[in-house]
Amino acid sequence: MKVVIVFDSVHGSTGEVAEAIAEEVRAGDDEAEVTDLRSSMPLDVVGDMMFVGSPTRSGRMTKRMAEFLENFVTGPWRGRRIVAFDTVGPLSKDAGKRDRTLKRIGNSPRTAAGTIQEALRRRGLAPWPEQMHLAVTGLWGPLAPDARDMARELARKHIDEARQELLMNAQLI
Repeated sequence: MKVVIVFDSVHGSTGEVAEAIAEEVRAGDDEAEVTDLRSSMPLDVVGDMMFVGSPTRSGRMTKRMAEFLENFVTGPWRGRRIVAFDTVGPLSKDAGKRDRTLKRIGNSPRTAAGTIQEALRRRGLAPWPEQMHLAVTGLWGPLAPDARDMARELARKHIDEARQELLMNAQLI
């Protein structure tokens, strides 16, 4: 299975999350195509599923991510799993407090993941409803100590579910 990971990062934390997702993809012998929008903005990305991520900046995704989402070719992504992820912070260094805050954020439209989902819906796509939020403990990083493991765990769940969906769809054809 080919998993596309498109992200923007300002201080590096969202890039670390994208790399953790890619590590999990590769650990399952799947192909990971990682695109950092600071380096390039391909508009014809194709795969079996996609993770799209940005840091949360004033309750929104970055301008580069918005530009990508407004312009990428959507046709190949109809009916595919697209998962929005973001980094949020600064959150508490205390793991319990941080977890409670992440739960309260939930599927908020006032996060990068929420605005990514809305942009995808405007383009006629159906993003996966569950958002992935990863904590940053300072204004400019670093990631919370458990964020990479959490990213890998959530990515594995989505990859396994997407694989099952692809298999079920293939059996229907």
